Amino acid sequence: MELKRRLYLALAPEARRNGLSLTNAFIVGLVIISFLFLALETEPTLQAIPRWQQAFGIFNVAVIIIFAIEYAARVWCAGIDPQFRGLRGRLRYMGQFYSIADLLAFLPEFVLMLIGAGNSLLVLRVLRLARLVKIARFIPAFEALGAAVRRASSLLLTSLALAVTLVYVSAVLLYFVEGVGGGHQEAFASIPRSIWWAVATLTTVGYGDVYPVTPLGRFCAGIIAIAGIGVVALPAGVFASAFSDELRERELSRLKEELEQTRADAAAENRE
Repeated sequence: MELKRRLYLALAPEARRNGLSLTNAFIVGLVIISFLFLALETEPTLQAIPRWQQAFGIFNVAVIIIFAIEYAARVWCAGIDPQFRGLRGRLRYMGQFYSIADLLAFLPEFVLMLIGAGNSLLVLRVLRLARLVKIARFIPAFEALGAAVRRASSLLLTSLALAVTLVYVSAVLLYFVEGVGGGHQEAFASIPRSIWWAVATLTTVGYGDVYPVTPLGRFCAGIIAIAGIGVVALPAGVFASAFSDELRERELSRLKEELEQTRADAAAENRE
């Protein structure tokens, strides 16, 4: 029981208020290094060197085993928290978002490694991105980010609806002006094809691979490009405001807790 409690304190970030434990700091560092190795594995010059391939293989196996042990340990000691006690509590813990991410961080490659097919489905390596959630668990800024998105969800959805509408209207307009009208460009021969131009223009990316050639088409494109500035700025402003409000409320909550703790400590000293 004492071992389980110590393990819980080492693994559960909510059990500590004074930063990361050494165990969780090691996990965060291992995740960062695994992303570095994921990038290096795609380099052709390194793929041609047997020693590097061997190093990649040994490292990936070690990471998978460590994450598997970590996941099993988290499930085992989760019962320290009353809401996760018993079989149902463990299943509830395993169904949480962070627990599912922990599972995806190692299980697919672990299974392939057991059946000897580790190199047959390289596309599954993209699931290593689930390890990013392991870092998010320990960084309060990620939690604040998610809270800000939830806070501004209705306004963000409204902005998204406005953007989609403007993209479609722009594509239809350029289809009739350039595709059906004087330009007869292949890139504007249909509304779906025109949507690519509308997306690139309204997001202010402007690849330059598709553009109108008629005077009327260019005039319409200019108006649409100006409207695109607002399409990009609106959701950015909404999210920035929500994120600022969330951080301010969290800081006020932290200061309030510190003040209450100070008052409690002072009251305890007076009673003594």
